[in-house]
Amino acid sequence: MSRSRRSKLPVEPQELQIESLNHEGRGLARIDGKVAFVSGALPGERVMARYVGRRSKYDELHTLEVLEPSADRVEPPCEWFGVCGGCAMQHLDPAGQRAHKQAMFLEHLQRSAGIRAEQFELLPILFDRTTGYRRKARLGSRYVHKKGSVLLGFREKYSSFITDMVDCQVLVPAVARLIAPLREMLGTLEICRAIPQIEVAAGERGGHGGDADEVALILRHMDALSETDLATLRQFAIDYDMDWYLQPGGPDTVHRLTGDSGCERLYYGLPDHQLRMAFHPSDFTQVNGSINRAMINQALELLDLQEGHEVLDLFCGLGNFTLPMARLCTHVVGVEGSQAMVERGEENARGNDIDNVEFHAADLMASLPDAAWTRRQYDRVLLDPPRSGAQEIIPWLGELRPGKIVYISCNPATLARDTALLAEQGYHLQKGGVMDMFPHTAHVESIALFGRN
Repeated sequence: MSRSRRSKLPVEPQELQIESLNHEGRGLARIDGKVAFVSGALPGERVMARYVGRRSKYDELHTLEVLEPSADRVEPPCEWFGVCGGCAMQHLDPAGQRAHKQAMFLEHLQRSAGIRAEQFELLPILFDRTTGYRRKARLGSRYVHKKGSVLLGFREKYSSFITDMVDCQVLVPAVARLIAPLREMLGTLEICRAIPQIEVAAGERGGHGGDADEVALILRHMDALSETDLATLRQFAIDYDMDWYLQPGGPDTVHRLTGDSGCERLYYGLPDHQLRMAFHPSDFTQVNGSINRAMINQALELLDLQEGHEVLDLFCGLGNFTLPMARLCTHVVGVEGSQAMVERGEENARGNDIDNVEFHAADLMASLPDAAWTRRQYDRVLLDPPRSGAQEIIPWLGELRPGKIVYISCNPATLARDTALLAEQGYHLQKGGVMDMFPHTAHVESIALFGRN
């Protein structure tokens, strides 16, 4: 540990002038020339802030008082904002949040790929509701002896502590309403001290594209549950119309405790494509249902799919893009690293009577396998990689030479890096823009269309 991290933090509040926002949504100021990142502060503001951390290259502070507020400052919708680490920008007007995310997107493209905004078509920002949108989350759980109760929520800023909260403005209402009774119920369990987290998943009852109102909770427990505890969980499920899943060990140990059906599935709908998508509560799915639907439609429009097209969907997951694309073209091949997700994609294809798709498991971060799908020709490619990006697969895409590539990104830094790599393979950025998948956070989701030079 460096000396700067061991040294005692100054206790005197600092008066600071905020210059800009950084990529994490924190205000940027300077203290005697040294960079300072200030949570809860906006550009143009003068604030009083206290130290919460020091590093060799920058300091970290938290706003105590706003002396001169920005015109873009708003009252946060959540009373725990500022303490809870789940959100970073509730104090900034939602339009300002989206403008900041677009600026981050453009900054990364210029810095890493040398591309300026006037060199491609900047797409309108996709956005919808800013509260009650989040369908999936991991909530920390901790028994606090001094309080004699369990805390359940997101972790505090700059801390491993759990936020003392009884509601959440970003979780879908069907989940947010459970926080207070969950806390009370967990405190009655014999193993209340051995529950580190609860994973939340919400689906649409019927899977027709409406609000997420069907809830599954995955209880991570380090000790065995007694019959009394199991009975308490079952009664809670009845009282609050939800289902419990238990996780006594690793991810493979998740299993259903309650529910009338033996099928461990939730559903979401893509009504524009007459699709009902099934997923296990522990599967990866997009957390924002309305933005996911808009994102799919925009991707299909950018790809300009035609009857006769062969399409490759890389990092396809459970078929979120694969199956909508299959409605519009001759054949789609989906490739995903997880065999379980490949099986989910196949299940969704069968459930929606789609027979012009196939799914394959392959590690797209390693050498491509010698498989038939790698030797085909494709007219279009869709990429939806993890935060680390798709750099390993790009040289092969250069050999494949599809007419169009659409890239869905959850990290503008790796998208910009991969944009430069695609340019080396003969592709240029034609269109791109931001999607506000995670309002009130600094997370930037974006979409980009690449064509051949």
